[in-house]
Amino acid sequence: MEIYSILIILAIFIVAILYSSVGHGGASGYLAVMALLAVAPEITRPTALVLNVFVATIGTVQFYRAGYFSWRIFLPFAIASIPFAFIGGMITLPTTVYKIVLGAVLIIAALRLAWNLKPDTEIKEPNIIIALVIGGIIGLLSGLVGVGGGIFLTPILLLMNWSETKTAAGVSAMFILVNSIAGLAGNYSQVTGLPSDVWIWVGAAVVGGVVGSTLGAKRFDSLTLRRVLALVLVFAGVKLVLI
Repeated sequence: MEIYSILIILAIFIVAILYSSVGHGGASGYLAVMALLAVAPEITRPTALVLNVFVATIGTVQFYRAGYFSWRIFLPFAIASIPFAFIGGMITLPTTVYKIVLGAVLIIAALRLAWNLKPDTEIKEPNIIIALVIGGIIGLLSGLVGVGGGIFLTPILLLMNWSETKTAAGVSAMFILVNSIAGLAGNYSQVTGLPSDVWIWVGAAVVGGVVGSTLGAKRFDSLTLRRVLALVLVFAGVKLVLI
């Protein structure tokens, strides 16, 4: 096996551990890895979503079983996000525009990973209309870029005091799962062009997802490691925007 292939597998494994520990599928991390290793843009979006589906499924099960999930919070965001993620998946942006948008998303993801957000006041119910609007916007962006939307939903839930940290992770895991499936459905024509090694990558992501989500559900604090990963995302984001 070539060094190139080994690097991708190892990177995906590490990304899956770190992201799944906070209820995320890891798409922005996978996209950063593929951007740094010069994987073709038309391949990166469906590949990241496929990896997301597997890791987010594991995270959903782990956090749900641990009692960190709320249908009341999840449903209004998901109802709007699913159709918009499908629409976003159908849209193919020009390569230059896609790289700029993706670069911006990676930098935002880096900020999310580096910032240990926690609700600091009493938890309150999200407004249904606001939740629907936010869900729709996140869904569209998720489908366009190839992420599940957890990097946007989690900080919103915490900053607005709509959820506790662990519940936000559990809600985000299922939110990522449904958005990733919807984005793949909308982007189905490109799924047939996935790289030949994709199932090896899936295996690495699954193992990493099991490890990370298990640790995350048991109060694992990976802030230092996530800040290291944030630097990688910033580097990849800047590279996409400027090069």
